[in-house]
Amino acid sequence: MSPNVLALLPEIILTITGVLIMLAEPLLPAGSSRKPLGWLAILGTLAGGLASWYQLSFGTMHGFFGTIQVDTFSVFFHLLISAIVLVTLLSSVDYFEGHASHAGEYFALVLFGATGMMLMTCSVELLMVFVGLEISSISTYIMAGFRKGQASATESSIKYFLLGSFATAFFLYGIALAFGSTGSTRIDAISLGLAHTATPTLAILALALIIIGIGFKVSAAPFHVWTPDVYQGAPAPVVGLMSTAPKAAAFAVLLRILFSGFPSYEPRWAGLIWIIAALSMFIGNLGALMQRDVKRMLAYSSIAHAGYLLVAFTAFPADGIASACFYTAAYAAMNVGAFTVITQIGGYNENARTIDDYAGLALKRPVLAAALGLFLLSLIGIPFTGGFFGKFYVFSAALHAGNVWLGVIGLLNSGIACFYYLRLLAAIYTRPTTENDRISAAARVSIPAAAAIAITAAATLWLGIAPNSALGLAQRSADAVHAEPGSVQHATR
Repeated sequence: MSPNVLALLPEIILTITGVLIMLAEPLLPAGSSRKPLGWLAILGTLAGGLASWYQLSFGTMHGFFGTIQVDTFSVFFHLLISAIVLVTLLSSVDYFEGHASHAGEYFALVLFGATGMMLMTCSVELLMVFVGLEISSISTYIMAGFRKGQASATESSIKYFLLGSFATAFFLYGIALAFGSTGSTRIDAISLGLAHTATPTLAILALALIIIGIGFKVSAAPFHVWTPDVYQGAPAPVVGLMSTAPKAAAFAVLLRILFSGFPSYEPRWAGLIWIIAALSMFIGNLGALMQRDVKRMLAYSSIAHAGYLLVAFTAFPADGIASACFYTAAYAAMNVGAFTVITQIGGYNENARTIDDYAGLALKRPVLAAALGLFLLSLIGIPFTGGFFGKFYVFSAALHAGNVWLGVIGLLNSGIACFYYLRLLAAIYTRPTTENDRISAAARVSIPAAAAIAITAAATLWLGIAPNSALGLAQRSADAVHAEPGSVQHATR
């Protein structure tokens, strides 16, 4: 097998599967079920995940003139993205049934978006990162407005597209300035070029613009303004996907750029990250306190969690990268699980929107209530859940690096977050059902959706009870990134 094909094997599998779905949908009779296309997407995702696992046996690989680097770090995020996409597809197989005749497009868009995310995580050339970012972004822009008959969905898609375009421009201009300062857009070459650049101010400006562009993608304050409206209007399974997988890919890119491309400028960018992390935690948690809409509450929550994760960037490289990788996995498990439950409770029309609508859920849907309760407790950071160990490793890494005040801010914000998570949990378990009953006790959870909830619940508990295996892979990922500048060798086709 060609080295280039092997280096992009998961992306190739996902792309081929997405194209097959697009070609197959017009051949299905009008009005017929699109479930077979969903199962085809699930099989393609499983194959892509297995291909990523297969890549581990080859160590570090390079392809396409060294612009692609497959190592433990990229494989870690490939597997994580594959898992998120798998759960999203399982929760979506029955979601569009009877509501959207174009559901096949959705399954293909999920795979194309995952292809872009994977490409971002294995690219060591900023222009290739940009290509992957655009592939991922265009797919999510469309999926955000996939419920075409609802005005809120259209508003969600337009806002996401317009603000995303501005963020992309910042990122691309940052790449241009990095090239002007160092003469290259390769991450390893940028690191070497910074030691000899005659325009350090230009390099600092380039880094700032890149951080702004990626800050939008991860919903970090003050680049978060799109998040509540987009999450509120987008379909629940799409929100579960866009709140985890694109963020994981963006954080992977930021880790590579900061720790491999600009390590010599750490004193400069660490202060900026410190401020963004603190702002994200406060704005996210204080904003969530004022929300009654559950999706908007979780939108502000995602801003706060971006702040928690950015705390890891202020730690020593080995500890910071490993804790950031682990926290990304833990957050993905609990957040995509929470939105999977919300999908099953509200349905396609999302009848249950506010905290009041969830009152008495434990009496009507006890299993779904228990699952949602588990995910909320993990988001708080209760022991024996993935959220607890994620925060523990992140804050420990920050304290070890001497960032005591940032750790204190993080702990304070974790306490603030307890209020709005427990408010929803109290409505579920302690309040009687309302007269305006929006949740049906007779509605059945489909087998694929039940499997998705079981997978995310098991992952949340596994990361909280036996985190060593995941943390070991995260540490190996950190070792792959935290290498000497210029260690990436140019490869030939």
